[in-house]
Amino acid sequence: MAMTQDTTTAPTWYEATRVASPPRERLAHDLDVDVCVIGAGLAGLTVAREVARRGWSVVVLEGASVASAASGRNTGFVLPGYSESIDAMIERIGLDHTKQLWALAEQGLDYVRRAIDDNKLPGVAKTDGWLHVDKADHADATRASVERLRWIGADAEMWTTAQVRAQLANKRYFNAVHFRSAFHIHPLNYALGLAGLAETAGARIFEDTPALSIDPAGVRKRIVTPNGRVRAAHVVLAGNVQLGALMPDIAATLLPVTTFVMVTEPLGERLQELVRYRGAISDTNRADNHYRIVDGKNPSGPRLQWSGRMRVWQADPQRFKAALVADIKRNYPDLGPVEVAHLWRGTLGRTVHRMPQIGAISDGVWLASGFGGHGLNTTAMAGDLVARGIVEGDQTWRLFAPYELVWAGGRLGRAIAQGLYWSRSSVDEAKAGLSRYRERRRLAKKRKKKRSN
Repeated sequence: MAMTQDTTTAPTWYEATRVASPPRERLAHDLDVDVCVIGAGLAGLTVAREVARRGWSVVVLEGASVASAASGRNTGFVLPGYSESIDAMIERIGLDHTKQLWALAEQGLDYVRRAIDDNKLPGVAKTDGWLHVDKADHADATRASVERLRWIGADAEMWTTAQVRAQLANKRYFNAVHFRSAFHIHPLNYALGLAGLAETAGARIFEDTPALSIDPAGVRKRIVTPNGRVRAAHVVLAGNVQLGALMPDIAATLLPVTTFVMVTEPLGERLQELVRYRGAISDTNRADNHYRIVDGKNPSGPRLQWSGRMRVWQADPQRFKAALVADIKRNYPDLGPVEVAHLWRGTLGRTVHRMPQIGAISDGVWLASGFGGHGLNTTAMAGDLVARGIVEGDQTWRLFAPYELVWAGGRLGRAIAQGLYWSRSSVDEAKAGLSRYRERRRLAKKRKKKRSN
């Protein structure tokens, strides 16, 4: 999830609970290396770690600080698959190809898990499970979706309405798909840990060092920064919408989608009574709502992290504070008073086809971008694929060739995307309302029949 840095609001909850990390210097001299990675987010850090582990020299140039964009501002959901739906993937590339791409996405998820567990990364707080809930009563459609997911190798199971409501005290919820292999984490602490692993392997990371220009011609590419130049055989562009000034043609293939994330003050036992499920929870395929319990070991009680309210333009998060709290109250009216401790925004880069952009775009110039909502698993996958492609000549990244760079439509594309979000949200809400109405009618008939007997 490539989210732009936001310095207009109070620190995120992640920043308030981050582990210690050493300061990193600016690049102040010229360097000659095998690989230069632009962007110290999760994709860039994974590339750097894997290249360095293979014995090649690599530097990472970061215009701000490690994980200051998506990698330190997202929801923390480590999920299988992609933002694109399985049905759309099968229609475009066929069942066998879809299975191959799904397996790669699962490998990305496993990469994150191994990096955390094998290295005992501190402060990551890994918690298993993801529950994707349906707000409309479409049991047959949910069951069919689970079957299709299993066809391609997903570890998915269907939960009935009774199972869902036993874990989530929410009468607006019906059936769900449960992904047992998914998990959620503290993404900033994971990124900081990954940076440390990359440096231990031999990578060098320079902060406050933006890449001002790139000359991709010739065997040795030249990258100019404010106080030094880098020459490298390979350049990896590991960024999204923030690549605009450096590579405007690539940035133009991404739709900037801004969402808003908040963490409440401690909510005590009442939160744990209403939200018994400890994994990640989504009740939509779009921006609203994704949430989870965090800070579970806090003596004052756990907190609720909640995100939603998509926009295709930058907006002050404070404008959405009341709306996010209202979303929580609508779903959990018995929760009691909800006070907001942290509120922030983030902007992810989403491609038109909803699939990541991975691979070589010219000789020695590589791209790892467009992760759009499924970034924690796909950045790991992309970083590993790109590193293997550079060092070993591995061609697995070509499996993403059908998902080429496509112009996102500029301002018109953003306006269309916002309109579709609003209209589809309205349709979804109408379907959900109809399901709740039918359930009430069904229960009323049962009560009436019971009284008559």
